[in-house]
Amino acid sequence: MTRVRTRTLLIAGFVLALILAGVVSFYASGSPDGLEKVSADKGIDAKAKDHQYQDAPLADYGVEGVDDARLSGGLAGVIGVGATLLVGTGLFLLVRGRAPASTPDGS
Repeated sequence: MTRVRTRTLLIAGFVLALILAGVVSFYASGSPDGLEKVSADKGIDAKAKDHQYQDAPLADYGVEGVDDARLSGGLAGVIGVGATLLVGTGLFLLVRGRAPASTPDGS
């Protein structure tokens, strides 16, 4: 019974993460966060340079080549959730190790 509840909880969490990343993220504020605002107000951002990943496929929270901003941001979020799930699951399986072999008496 616990295994079913755990699986249901994990699937529900994954679906919720996909919905938040793919749909709700579009409604997030486009205003700069506090650090960006202070940086602009104080002129610190004048020294900012482009980084080496500025042309990456998922740069600036969008998918390169997708012109619709809503779709591009949603796809980037869904890809990010999927990548995080894959890496996290892989690390978990790596760290968890192998289950001990059962003995002939079933214990």
